[in-house]
Amino acid sequence: MGKNAIYMISSGKLSRKQNTLVFEPQEGKKRYLPAETIGEIHIFGEINLNKKLLEFLSKNEILLHFYNHYGYYTGSFYPREHYNSGFMILKQAEHYLDKEKRIKLARKFVFAAYKNMRQVLNYYENRGVNLKDKMDRLDNLGEGIPSQRSIEGLMAIEGNIRETYYSAFDKIISSEDFKFGQRTKRPPKNYLNALISFGNSLIYTVTLSEIYKTHLDPRIGFLHTTNFRRFSLNLDVSEIFKPVFVDRLIFSLLNKGQIRTKHFLKDLNGIYLNETGKKIFLEEWEKRLKTTVKHPTLKRKVSYRYLIRLELYKIEKHLIGDKEYEPFISRW
Repeated sequence: MGKNAIYMISSGKLSRKQNTLVFEPQEGKKRYLPAETIGEIHIFGEINLNKKLLEFLSKNEILLHFYNHYGYYTGSFYPREHYNSGFMILKQAEHYLDKEKRIKLARKFVFAAYKNMRQVLNYYENRGVNLKDKMDRLDNLGEGIPSQRSIEGLMAIEGNIRETYYSAFDKIISSEDFKFGQRTKRPPKNYLNALISFGNSLIYTVTLSEIYKTHLDPRIGFLHTTNFRRFSLNLDVSEIFKPVFVDRLIFSLLNKGQIRTKHFLKDLNGIYLNETGKKIFLEEWEKRLKTTVKHPTLKRKVSYRYLIRLELYKIEKHLIGDKEYEPFISRW
C-alpha cells in the first residue's frame, strides 16, 4: 500500500533522467529510481541537486527529508500542498485557540502514548522480564491525565511517565554495552540515547510525510506549541507511535545483536550511528513500516505506516465534528 521510501546514506549527485531519478554515488554504481514508485526520499549524505530536480519532485509529489551528519532531522522539501484545505486549516486553528478543545485533544495524545508505553512493557513482562513495578507506576501517573487543565501540567505528567518508562529499558535490553543512564538528546551521551534520537527523527519525518497526504496542516499541533520554527502536528502524532514503532525496534536490534558498539562513532558532539549502523537500522525500520497487522475496526490488514495515516484521518473527522477522536492504542 502506497509508494516507497528511499534512504540515501552515501554522498553523491541526484538528478532526473526523463521520468527516472538517477543517484550517482561518489563511489559505486549509479542507481536508477522510477519516480512513480517513490513517495519520499530521506537524505543522510551530502547530495548535490538542482532546481530542475526539485520542480520534477514537486510535480510528482515526492518529499525530501534532510538529516545532518549525526542523523538528526534538519528540514524537508515539502512540495506545494496538493490537498491544501483552507477549511481544515481554520478548524485546526479553532481547536488550537480554544483552550478546552485544545486540551481535550492534547490529553488524548498523552493518554495514547502512556497506554502504548505500558503495552510495550507488558509485552516484555509476558516474556519473563519483571516490570510490574514500572507498569504500576505508569498507571498511577496515567490516572492524572484526565484531570489536567493546562498544557504545561499535561507535559509534566507526560515527562514523568516517559522517565518511568525509560527506567525499564535496562531490564529489557540484555546487553551491558547499552545501558540507558538518563535521556540525553543533543548530543546523545551514550549508544542507547543515540539510537532513540535516530529512531525519533525517523518517526517524525514519516508522520510528516503522511500528513502531506491528508488535508491537515503540519504547522498546527495541539500538545506541542505552534510557533515560528517548526512543524508541530507530526510531533503530537508521533508520541502515540514512538513506543510501538521506535522502541520495540531498538529492543529487537539490540537483543538480536544486529546493532553493536562497532556501529557507532564518537566525537566532541556526542555519539551517533556510523554509515553501517544507519543502514542496518533503516533496513529494519522500513521492514517494520511495511509489516501488516489486522485492524480492529477495518477488519483487514494494514501496514504500520498506514496506521499513522488512519490516525490522521480520525483527527480530521474530529476537527470537522464528524466523529470524536479515539487514538490508536496497540493490542500487541
